[in-house]
Amino acid sequence: MKKAAIILVVFISVMSFKGHAQTAATSDFFAGKWEVSVLGTPNGDSKLVTELVRKDGKLTGELKDPTGANPEALPITSVVEEGDKMTLYFTAQGTDVSLDLAKVDDDHLKGSVMSGMFDATAVRIKQ
Repeated sequence: MKKAAIILVVFISVMSFKGHAQTAATSDFFAGKWEVSVLGTPNGDSKLVTELVRKDGKLTGELKDPTGANPEALPITSVVEEGDKMTLYFTAQGTDVSLDLAKVDDDHLKGSVMSGMFDATAVRIKQ
């Protein structure tokens, strides 16, 4: 009976540790490098690359044009995370812009810019 109790305690400990490790991994889902595509803008489809990094518990980063046509990076002013969704806020050409993205799967996001004005998608860049 003593062996059964010890095995049960070890099993519960392992399961709780494993559950905690999965929670920690999924809470940083949005951190990493992403290629964002914005479709149908007045200048045509647009691509931006960002590397979201968690600092002091909050995501931060900047958006860059991967073609180099616009060398100035756009600083992300704020990121709001709500479960499987996030909103990036930044300023482009003097306009405050919001980019809403929701998780599709482990490597894809889908959403819109300016509350539905333009469709957007994002693909995780694996290094």
